[in-house]
Amino acid sequence: MTEASARRNTGRPPELLGQTVVVIGGSLGIGLETARRAREEGAAVIITARNPDRLAQAGRELGADTAAFDATDFDQLSAFFGELPTPIDHVLVTGPGPYYAPLAEMELDRVRDDVESHLLLPLAIARNAIGRVRPGGTLLFMGGTGGRSTAPGMSVIGALTAATPAMTRNLALELAPIRVNLIAAGFVDTPLSATILGDELDARLEELRKTLPIGRVVGPEDIANLAVHLMANTAVTGATFDIDGGQQLT
Repeated sequence: MTEASARRNTGRPPELLGQTVVVIGGSLGIGLETARRAREEGAAVIITARNPDRLAQAGRELGADTAAFDATDFDQLSAFFGELPTPIDHVLVTGPGPYYAPLAEMELDRVRDDVESHLLLPLAIARNAIGRVRPGGTLLFMGGTGGRSTAPGMSVIGALTAATPAMTRNLALELAPIRVNLIAAGFVDTPLSATILGDELDARLEELRKTLPIGRVVGPEDIANLAVHLMANTAVTGATFDIDGGQQLT
């Protein structure tokens, strides 16, 4: 029996039945897995991504609607929200990984792109959510826990890690009754992590299996389960949820 079949056989009603979930960056990793979980819980799903071929494949796999565009092009982003045929209930925003670089080697264009992806994009989505996300619906942003430590090369990620929870709390007040929450993930075994680490990936995975209190590596399905819970739990807003397998404790 598959996990999806097991859920259907629990006897409980699907948590997102009749709702619509938009996943910005939904063709791979955390976004794709969250879209899959939302479908299992009865939601209609719209996924977006830059790569049209990969997006089309994901859409066919999930039975989801798709829209191929660059979300950091804010004109395209506004057009996407403006063309939605009906109100939606939830939006998950994923993004690129963090940018690490010591000050002397820092590429300011990459810093600008990082700020745009992790701060300006959520703000643009929040503005577009007004009048399009139903009251009680959710904006979910992805952040991380790694930038809470201090070390050379951590200036940009440290600043963004500190900024995103504050942005989330304030947006939760400004957008109410739309809810706004932040998922702060540690290392997650995704294609993005594989791209960043390259040949070092296997060693990193083995290290985490030995050192994390949960005894395994966090996967995209773990993040997806939390995301769907936050969509369904209408009492939660303005909060940051750490999900790192206890990585900060070691």
